[in-house]
Amino acid sequence: MLKKINNFLAQLIGIDLERFVRAILAAPRFLLDLQKFSKDCSQPLVIKPCLHDSYAQGGTARGEYFWQDLYIARKIFQAQPLKHVDVGSRFDGFVAHVASYRDIEVIDIRPIQTHVPGVTFQRMDMMGDEQAPHNYCDSVSCLHALEHFGLGRYGDPIDTEGHVKGLRNLVRLLKMQGRLYLSVPVGIERVEFNANRVFSPNALLKTAETLGLALESLAWVTPNGESVHESTKPMEDLLSLQQMHYALGIFVFTKVSEPIFSGH
Repeated sequence: MLKKINNFLAQLIGIDLERFVRAILAAPRFLLDLQKFSKDCSQPLVIKPCLHDSYAQGGTARGEYFWQDLYIARKIFQAQPLKHVDVGSRFDGFVAHVASYRDIEVIDIRPIQTHVPGVTFQRMDMMGDEQAPHNYCDSVSCLHALEHFGLGRYGDPIDTEGHVKGLRNLVRLLKMQGRLYLSVPVGIERVEFNANRVFSPNALLKTAETLGLALESLAWVTPNGESVHESTKPMEDLLSLQQMHYALGIFVFTKVSEPIFSGH
């Protein structure tokens, strides 16, 4: 409960009680270390406290973004698609992972000013009618992004069906037999305005099927963010995920039929 309260305050008003308490606890040691060091230091000394690092591990391998980015980047490396396009995923995480070993095209509603080797960018609203080029590539990723479509959080237009329109355009990008790598929050269906949607995994699967997608594999990040679990019984696990309050579902779909696009 305390962790939830701390996360709520940190996200809402920028107050991180956990970091504040740790800073208070670390202050005495810092002052003692400063006193000991300054006695024998002959160089100019600037005081710049780092009060949290003594509590940290040597490296962290946890959290939804860490696991989904690594998991899907490895999937794409194994699949070796001809052309991979990403829509809205984390630029300094997943996109950077993929760009380290192949070219990647990025689509986002927000501008990206930085030029990164191996990355080409185009700005596009993926909720727009037929915005995406048709049969453009054989591989598409959209990680932790579709749940935001239509909620205005990132400057996008308000649209209660934004996620459906976005998914339709993701499919539009794909050639037949192409793969869509999709991660979204799943569990008890709801909209947490204007942060994100939480999808019913079964409802999402049905929508995907109507758009010509077939489920190839299912995985999810464990609720504590410690690992990613790949399902061996997707239909059973979808029922379990359906009843959870929250999990990050990771879906790999194959485009097996062509939905009817107006103007096609």
